[in-house]
Amino acid sequence: MSNVLPHICVCICTFKRPTLLRRLLEKLKEQDTGGLFTFSVIVVDNDLAESAKGIVEGFPSASAFPVSYYVESRQNIALARNKAVQHARGNYLAFIDDDEFPIQKWLLTLFEACHTYRVDGILGPVKPHFNQTPPQWVVKGKFYEREVYPTGLVIDWRKGRTGNVLFKTHVFSGLEQPFQPALRNGEDQDFFRRAIDRGYSFVWCNEAVAYEEVPPIRWKRTFLLRRALLRGASERMMPTFGLRDIAKSLVAVPVYVIAVPFAFLIGQDRFMDLLVRLCDHLGKLLAAVGVNPVSEPYVTE
Repeated sequence: MSNVLPHICVCICTFKRPTLLRRLLEKLKEQDTGGLFTFSVIVVDNDLAESAKGIVEGFPSASAFPVSYYVESRQNIALARNKAVQHARGNYLAFIDDDEFPIQKWLLTLFEACHTYRVDGILGPVKPHFNQTPPQWVVKGKFYEREVYPTGLVIDWRKGRTGNVLFKTHVFSGLEQPFQPALRNGEDQDFFRRAIDRGYSFVWCNEAVAYEEVPPIRWKRTFLLRRALLRGASERMMPTFGLRDIAKSLVAVPVYVIAVPFAFLIGQDRFMDLLVRLCDHLGKLLAAVGVNPVSEPYVTE
């Protein structure tokens, strides 16, 4: 029998967040493996200027895990993820975002859940982390609180995302481009849709927590609205998008337009919630007639 432990390759795609990337690498040094596996880290820098290179090169070589650095000069998150998959080695592949940091038993919890449920991948929750006290309307509106599910729930593709996930590497076998570069947003959901269609199954683990930094720039109303426009426009590129989606948006837009002034009187959280929903639908309709409401590939400010 082989005494070689299973190996997890942790993939981090980064774009101009050197300070947050350093924190994530430091947190990964604290990971408790329980002696059940080894792990390494791949950092894919999606910045042509290689702003993450100094952080990776300055990371202690005596660390408990090796760190590899690659550059994807074309600004596209799907291409960055594809490069990470291309260079990943091991039995498992984990993704975590550069503005996140995990609990100490993050990898161990994902790994054990994958064995317990005998599935092809495990997803965990991403909870907001505020270094400063945000405006009350941001908290009340729950703009950065994502849905969570009971541990053991088999997820559908719409719940799939790559901010906190562990895959068995065979999920990527035979795929030249696992993530579709044509999709500016939602490329992770699209990957889960195709993987589930191929017969793979994925389960939720609510104990494998990661935290996402929510800086003041993300409290800006313009940030939330531009991100909603991009999200809506990107959905137009999804293979599942059709006439029903357009019809829903055509109905929703005038309803929200009428409701927005009344929401303003109720409170800023309800007001912004309706505006975000309105921009989601506007993004879809604009994209459906060939108008790109947000030119940048990422909404960063």
